[in-house]
Amino acid sequence: MSTDTSSLPSGPILQVLSANWWLLLLRGLIAVIFGVLTFIWPGLSLLTLVFLFGIYALLDGIFSLVAAVMGRHKSTPLWWLIVSGLISLAAGIVTFMYPQITALVLVIFIGAWALVRGIFEIVGAIRLRKEIDNEWLLIAIGVLSVIFGIAILVSPGAGALALVWLIGAYAIIFGLPMIWLAFRLRKHNKGES
Repeated sequence: MSTDTSSLPSGPILQVLSANWWLLLLRGLIAVIFGVLTFIWPGLSLLTLVFLFGIYALLDGIFSLVAAVMGRHKSTPLWWLIVSGLISLAAGIVTFMYPQITALVLVIFIGAWALVRGIFEIVGAIRLRKEIDNEWLLIAIGVLSVIFGIAILVSPGAGALALVWLIGAYAIIFGLPMIWLAFRLRKHNKGES
């Protein structure tokens, strides 16, 4: 797997992503931090998990929307990034509005959020494939979200500790490729300057 970005085409979506690589980096870092916190505090109470998830979803949504606004370009339809950001914002807001929700409702909510989010990530990656080589990483992130969402929705009654670890692992596995992609886009952006 080559990280040489000089051979990348430079279409409008890639230009927008490259110019705003740091937003992708922040989203990845937030995911990894959230995931690490779930492992550091394995005895998390449900309320603490709710608040951690709410903070993560809100920040992820904000950074997605900022990336969409900063990347506004008439030839670049970033509707998928806007929808993804709004879904994350809604997930965070609902989480804070109803912090006393039961574990089962939280599990179903997180599963549905990951499933819908993953679908939009796959759609965005497919659109981007015309502009960037190795877009498989973005597709992999979306597929991971879909698989995670389906796994949670199929078995929402899993034990609380197993659920916390599953959510933490998902966040880390989701965040690391996003961080790698951000640095790859940064390198591409420097190559164009």
